[in-house]
Amino acid sequence: MQGLFFESDTGGRLVIRVVIVLLGFWTAWRAGRAVASNWNSYPLAVIYTCLIGLGLQFLHHALFNGPVFDLVNYIVDVVLLLIFSTAGYRYRRTYQMVNNYYWLYEKTSAFSWKKKN
Repeated sequence: MQGLFFESDTGGRLVIRVVIVLLGFWTAWRAGRAVASNWNSYPLAVIYTCLIGLGLQFLHHALFNGPVFDLVNYIVDVVLLLIFSTAGYRYRRTYQMVNNYYWLYEKTSAFSWKKKN
């Protein structure tokens, strides 16, 4: 995602850049779901997301000759990845709470639940 909004690409490089962005988002979603599946707390999902952001920084450096580490782009990457990671975490945790404790909770949306009356 580094340089996604700042550089101009044409042809094959643009396709590779889009694929890397999609893989980053998908990986963040899956990391959030994995943390929730093991009943771990949300801060672990944040740590995993930061590591995924570092991995994307490396890919952009290796594939597109970008800077090794750019703090501004890293922060933008991690914020965008946190959106997907949090969504995956909340989606999976809602599923767990509603299905494992069906007598206590009911689903209110894909990302939340409430106590049954």
